[in-house]
Amino acid sequence: MNEYYMKIAIKQANKALKYNEVPVGAIIVKNNKIIAKAYNKKEKRNDSTKHAEIIAISKACKKIKNWRLDDCILYVTMEPCMMCSGAIEQARIKKIVYGVKNENYGYTANLKNIEIISQICENECRNLVQTFFKKRR
Repeated sequence: MNEYYMKIAIKQANKALKYNEVPVGAIIVKNNKIIAKAYNKKEKRNDSTKHAEIIAISKACKKIKNWRLDDCILYVTMEPCMMCSGAIEQARIKKIVYGVKNENYGYTANLKNIEIISQICENECRNLVQTFFKKRR
C-alpha cells in the first residue's frame, strides 16, 4: 500500500517539477482515502512556507474540518524539514512515509511518537530531485 500512495505523491512532485519548483509532492490519507494532495509552491507563491507538506496539512484540515489529523498518514517524496516536521507534530499525524532522505534539511530523526517509514520508491524520488538540480546548475 505504501508504494501505491507514494506513486500518487510522485505525481504531485512531477507537477512541481513542471512549474520549476523543487519536486516534492505530498498526500494525506485517512481510512485508506486520500483527503489532500499537494506539491511545493514556494516559487509560484513567493512564500517560503509553501512546502508540499504544509499545503497538504492545510487542505486536509479544511476537508475534515479539524486541525487534528491523528488518524492520518502523510506520504511525501522527500523527508520533511524542520518546519514541516513541526507542523506534522502539531497536526498530530501518526505516521510519515517518505521516499528519499533530505541530506541537508531532513528532520524526522527528532520526531517523537510518530512512526517513520523511509525509502519507499526511493530511486524514483531521488531521480526527480537530481533532475531538478542538474537543470539549475
